[in-house]
Amino acid sequence: MSASNGPIVSTDRLAAHLDDPAWIVVDCRFDLADPAAGEQAYREAHIPGARYAHLDRDLSAAKNGTNGRHPLPGRPAIAATFGQLGMTRGHQIVAYDQGGGMFASRLWWMVRYAGHDRVAVLDGGWVKWQGEDRPSQAGTERATPTTFAPSWRTALLVDAATVARDVGNPDVTLLDARAAERYAGSTEPLDPVAGHIPGAVNHPCQTNLLPDGTFDEPDALRQRLGAVLGTATPDQIVSYCGSGVTACHNLLALALAGLDGGKLYAGSWSEWCSDPARPIERTPETS
Repeated sequence: MSASNGPIVSTDRLAAHLDDPAWIVVDCRFDLADPAAGEQAYREAHIPGARYAHLDRDLSAAKNGTNGRHPLPGRPAIAATFGQLGMTRGHQIVAYDQGGGMFASRLWWMVRYAGHDRVAVLDGGWVKWQGEDRPSQAGTERATPTTFAPSWRTALLVDAATVARDVGNPDVTLLDARAAERYAGSTEPLDPVAGHIPGAVNHPCQTNLLPDGTFDEPDALRQRLGAVLGTATPDQIVSYCGSGVTACHNLLALALAGLDGGKLYAGSWSEWCSDPARPIERTPETS
């Protein structure tokens, strides 16, 4: 699918703007199991003009053992990173990753958090771009640094204390983006404790995508998300996942479905479960 304006952009539309100085492309490819792999793949081949943003180095702050696996950088650090990438408030930003937008959506959310709406994720990512035999380039591209002037939307971000306060609040709906078995607590490959935040509902972010890695149609997303969220309005939704990355994918899907306005709990499960005083919930397996 394509979108001329909104949270996703088609390969056709990006191809038509590759030489447009008002468009900035950022490669966000990453592999949780091999943190160097995405940057290496970028050096080997990337969309012409794309700059690289590393999930650990550029889109996350330092870990301290209690702030999650991908803690959100502070606001000055975010603005500085955007400046290093050559962004200004006058640019259209397009982020992409290897395919389904799981990592690109983190940058998408951060740019919107900084008050800039002209940002989108490339639908289908590098896999679709490459599969269509579109141009690529090797090496590393450096942007001319700029000063990015943010207008922070602080209401889009919540912390662990806020989530803890709102556990059991019928006016807050926690939306867990992890796979169903991780949400249930039957397995946990990445964090030391299995389960979910009490009262959370589950919408695995992979269900936002079609088999080819592009986003499903807005009506289908709205129906699927509505079945999970019930009567919750966008401003009542708090999205989380394992480390605050794929939670952004659900926020993007909500925006695509016309349900924009949810909040991010960036610390997510990896931060939540680091404190044994915080309650956890597991879902009994059913046959």
